[in-house]
Amino acid sequence: MGTDNLFKKRREARKQRKREFKTPKANSFLIVTEGVCTERFYFEGMQKLILEKVGGTVDIKPIIDIHGKGRSTEKLIEATDRLVKNASVFYQNIWVVFDKDENDDFDQAIEDGKNKGYNIAWSNQSFEYWLYLHFNYSDSALHRDSWYEKLDKIFADYNLGDGTYKKNYENIYELVNTYDGVNIAINHAKRRMAGFDEIKNKPSQYDPGTEVYKLVEQLKLYLE
Repeated sequence: MGTDNLFKKRREARKQRKREFKTPKANSFLIVTEGVCTERFYFEGMQKLILEKVGGTVDIKPIIDIHGKGRSTEKLIEATDRLVKNASVFYQNIWVVFDKDENDDFDQAIEDGKNKGYNIAWSNQSFEYWLYLHFNYSDSALHRDSWYEKLDKIFADYNLGDGTYKKNYENIYELVNTYDGVNIAINHAKRRMAGFDEIKNKPSQYDPGTEVYKLVEQLKLYLE
C-alpha cells in the first residue's frame, strides 16, 4: 500500500513538472471589440504574428476571432452572448474590449460581462490612452480628444504612419510597437493600475485607466 502511494505521488509530481514547463500554445480566443477600426486592427496585428509563429506547428490550431461590432458597453455584452451561442468553436478565452467614453452603463457592463465569465479589457476614457502608454506614462485625467492630440504629436515626432494619428491604420499594432512599445505599454499600464482596487474603485471613476494590458499579455505568450 505504501509503495503504491509513493508511486502515485511521484507520478503526480512528474505531471506537475510537465505542466509547469509546458510551452504555451495558442488556444481559442474570441475578442469582441467596441471599435470597428483601431481596436480591431490592433488585435488583428497580434493575430497575424501568432498565426505566422505557431500556426501549423502545434497540435492546437490558434483561433482568434475578432468582431468589430461598432457598439458599446451593455449592447456589446449582449452581442458577445450571441456570438458565443452561435459559434461553432468552443472559445476558451473570451475577451470584450470597450471604452468608457460617454457611456453611463460602463460599470454595469463590466460587472455583467465578468458574471458571464468574460474577461473585460476596458479603458477609461478611451483605447487611445492605451496607445499613448506605448510611448509615455501618464496618470492625467484627460478627455479622449486630448489623447488623440497627444498621439498626433507622437506620430509626427516619431514619423509614424503619415505623421498623424488615425483610427484606420490597419498596421496600428506594428506602428506603436516600433520601439518596443508594447512592452513599454504593459509596464506603464501596470504602474498606473497598481492603485486600482476592484472592490473600492469603480472603473468609471478610475481615470485614466486601462486593463487592455491583461489581454495583450496573454496573447504575447504565444509570441515569446
